[in-house]
Amino acid sequence: MRDRHITGGTIQVENQDGLVRARGVRYGTAKRFAVAEPAAGWSGVRDATQPGPACPQRPSRLGWVTGDVLDGLSTSENCLVLSVTAPADAHRLPVMVWFHGGAYVAGSGESAKYDTASLARSGNVVVVNVSYRLGIFGYLAPPGAGEDNLGLRDQILALRWVHDNIAAFGGDPANVTAFGQSAGAHSVMSLMLCRDAVGLFHRAILQSAPLELDAGRDEMAQAMGVAMTTSLAGADPAEASLDQLLAAEGAAVAAAQGFGLLGALAFAPRLGRTPLPAPADVSAAVADAAGRIELLIGYTKDDAAPFVAMDRRGARLNRVPVLGRLAVRAGSSMLTRRAFSGPAARLAEAWRTHGGRVGTFRFDWAPDHAPLGACHCMELPFLLGSPRAWADAPMLGPQRAIDNQLSTEIRTRWAQFAHHGIDSLPAPALRLG
Repeated sequence: MRDRHITGGTIQVENQDGLVRARGVRYGTAKRFAVAEPAAGWSGVRDATQPGPACPQRPSRLGWVTGDVLDGLSTSENCLVLSVTAPADAHRLPVMVWFHGGAYVAGSGESAKYDTASLARSGNVVVVNVSYRLGIFGYLAPPGAGEDNLGLRDQILALRWVHDNIAAFGGDPANVTAFGQSAGAHSVMSLMLCRDAVGLFHRAILQSAPLELDAGRDEMAQAMGVAMTTSLAGADPAEASLDQLLAAEGAAVAAAQGFGLLGALAFAPRLGRTPLPAPADVSAAVADAAGRIELLIGYTKDDAAPFVAMDRRGARLNRVPVLGRLAVRAGSSMLTRRAFSGPAARLAEAWRTHGGRVGTFRFDWAPDHAPLGACHCMELPFLLGSPRAWADAPMLGPQRAIDNQLSTEIRTRWAQFAHHGIDSLPAPALRLG
């Protein structure tokens, strides 16, 4: 069957190699800086065989690590799209909903690097890739221009679309796992705190989530707002060109660098603003989430390596033979503990304290002559995409090697978690690679 009936109308899908694929399906529409609404209905059959657009964005700061994530994609403010990949014979299968990373300013769920064909096929799961508004469009509007946390609200709207429509692809809306990496994992954590997302997913996988970066965000947002206003130079944000808005976003990011580690995630959901709880209520929200969501959380062994390498001090030290490189390695280890492994361990412990079910993992694999070890994003080629899609990723070293056995293992572990939760894990703490 090449057509599927979903809320709003009928779409033409691709049916090939044992998979059904619907691409670029619009789940919502929104005016600039406004809360999104469900997509309007249509007559006839709408094509869903081509990738949808990415949110307008500046070049990714990690492009030198991952390669071009947007290769072949167009960009548009009308970027509230998702794609579905399902086995052709799917019937009430577990659903996995992917939220991409990119520090809330880069990336797209439509990227070929996040293709889910292998995961859907080998794991016997239905997988949904979600795109949402980024940066100035989704997480910090210029002062007086609109509301904040719009990207997070986009994600909730996408989860509602999944709840209402995934049965048309053989998915079970009562068995949904939300998973993501970096800002995508941070998104899943934020979604777990939102009352508006209760019941929309039941398990969660957090990969390299930059947690515990909330204190001081309101003060930083004020400084970013001043920088955006100055950059726009009197232009109405609602009427400004995309280039003007992206320049204002760049100015805001520059202003955030004076706030230490917090500035590394300059754009992100803000506590105390719809739909997130106030900071004082986060502990209660975590306790509530632990009682209803099974959690798998982890990081890569050298998660912080790219960020240390990008730092001017790290770059200078790296040029010093032996001792300089040892110092960079020590700095990477320290920042990994501070930004990734420490917060992951503390969240896992909080989950257990509140009676929740939780497992942890660490991804250790790195190719020969890898410039950054088992760095941030290193697990992604093993889970999503294809060797061809990742062939331009410098983090994989000169041979662009991917261990097929390890790729099979991580896809199996993630899919089995979606099927059976914590009971599927061979150990409470996984070592991958």
